[in-house]
Amino acid sequence: MVATAEQAQKRLTIQIAEVAADTTVIRSLDWDRDRFDIEFGLQNGTTYNGYIIRGDKLAIVDTSHAKFKQLYLDALTGQIDPSQIDYLVISHTEPDHSGLVKDVLAMAPNATVVGSKVAIQFLEGFIHQDFQRQIVKSGDKIDLGKDHVLEFVNAPNLHWPDTILTYDWGTQTLFTCDVFGLHYCSDDLFDVQLSAIEPDYRFYYDCLMGPNARSVLGAIKRMKNLGEVETVANGHGPLLRHNAHELIQRYHDWSVSQTKGETVVAVFYVSDYGYSDRLSQAIAHGITKTGIAVEMMDMIGEDQQEIRELAERAAGLVIAMPPAAGDKATEASTSLSTILASANDKQVVGLLESYGSDDEPLDPLLTKFRNLGVTVAFPSIRIKDNPDEALYQLCDEAGTDLGQFLSREKSIKKRKSLDSDLDKAIGRISGGLYIITAQKSDVKGAMLASWVSQASFEPFGVSIAVAKDRAIESLMQVGDRFVLNVLEDGNYQPLMKHFLKRFKPGQDRFEGIETRQANNGAPILADALAYLECEVVSRMDVPDHWIVYSQVTDGRVAKTEARTAVHHRKVGNYY
Repeated sequence: MVATAEQAQKRLTIQIAEVAADTTVIRSLDWDRDRFDIEFGLQNGTTYNGYIIRGDKLAIVDTSHAKFKQLYLDALTGQIDPSQIDYLVISHTEPDHSGLVKDVLAMAPNATVVGSKVAIQFLEGFIHQDFQRQIVKSGDKIDLGKDHVLEFVNAPNLHWPDTILTYDWGTQTLFTCDVFGLHYCSDDLFDVQLSAIEPDYRFYYDCLMGPNARSVLGAIKRMKNLGEVETVANGHGPLLRHNAHELIQRYHDWSVSQTKGETVVAVFYVSDYGYSDRLSQAIAHGITKTGIAVEMMDMIGEDQQEIRELAERAAGLVIAMPPAAGDKATEASTSLSTILASANDKQVVGLLESYGSDDEPLDPLLTKFRNLGVTVAFPSIRIKDNPDEALYQLCDEAGTDLGQFLSREKSIKKRKSLDSDLDKAIGRISGGLYIITAQKSDVKGAMLASWVSQASFEPFGVSIAVAKDRAIESLMQVGDRFVLNVLEDGNYQPLMKHFLKRFKPGQDRFEGIETRQANNGAPILADALAYLECEVVSRMDVPDHWIVYSQVTDGRVAKTEARTAVHHRKVGNYY
């Protein structure tokens, strides 16, 4: 496939390959995409994978992103006669997978669109034309012939409410779209290098699936009714074949860990209105970093009893404001009334605008919650322009604040209950005092750190333990750059006091602090004893921290005779 000059500049390419008997993948490779969905950074681009299944009847599973329109359609017509398509299976309707549905239907007017009830409803609003449809649910099957029997599994909220999985009994292939995917673009068709894709696989789960951990476990449970899974034909990244069982098990284990706690925050949103889903996902991601479970629920199309039950048992409520006008406004208003009627004064709440065409007003709802005695967890998020990276970071931080608020009493009790000889012995492990500073685009972050150690000689490398609920954690992914500022003994109190205080979501951490820019773009603190410019190479997951290994690329000492400040603790169960 030959790309145009413009496409080559943007590095958009197509890969076509046979992945099972009578089964072809069309992979749209987006080599240079560096932001995605909830605006988390991508280190290795991404792919959009669509599939062709040839039985006696012809089916395709998902399409591609609109930016690949001509490349994808040329690839499709090079493989089949689109007018002969019998079924177009829509795993879910997010535009990166269904962006070309209308174009495919123009070439396949007799095709039947297969999807969940919610997906069909969403699609009607997207393509604005009549089409043949077949609504499916868990256990429903379509026989394509030649042993290709497709069975469907409902997987709502992974990560949209309309998601289905499709299992081909003939090839033992599970088509999963976003589920078990990763944003990783390479020529490798399958997961041949597990170590290469592990960080991106985990990061993808944390950002998109972790906030819906209960739904992940529900989908995996329903998958047990299927046969053996030989290949996971996902929608992003390399297909899973060599490590499919291991990587599915990781989803299960991570989700069990996410749902162990009794505390749950309900995040209510409208999936196809404004930026409701993406902003809500960013807040949910921040909450889960604190170890608090999240359940996301669409205010449109959900049974009111389900909304009521979730709102009643949740310790916290987050609401992305729904539309105040239009065909969905009445149902949205009913859902809001249900949530409000279910709230109690032991809960916390956070509200945000969705930046749709006509959001429900935020302040009257906030007043009603306050009148009920509900605690406001974070300042309401009001949006004046299209969401940018800084706004998504603000949402992430707001979610983290809410999660920390809910877990504060548990943390205090834990500290008081742990004072054994072992706790005291662990506390005798001393560390230096450092401030990590980072900047990505317009987003800045900083954190006081003491769990820092040199980890390699050639090249120079350091390891840093970063608590999972730190705001700066999202700026320390593989490939990110930061500065490790070394604090000076006897001259560290002002900086430590400044960076130990709580900052409101989105607040400038460096206000009133003298800095200069490092070569890697991160701030250097003028009063630091020394600094090291670092780039993240890998991350290791431990129970409540990430161990971040980084290569040191540059550094300098400001005062050669001064000593590094040292942090001594009495016990080892908290900082």
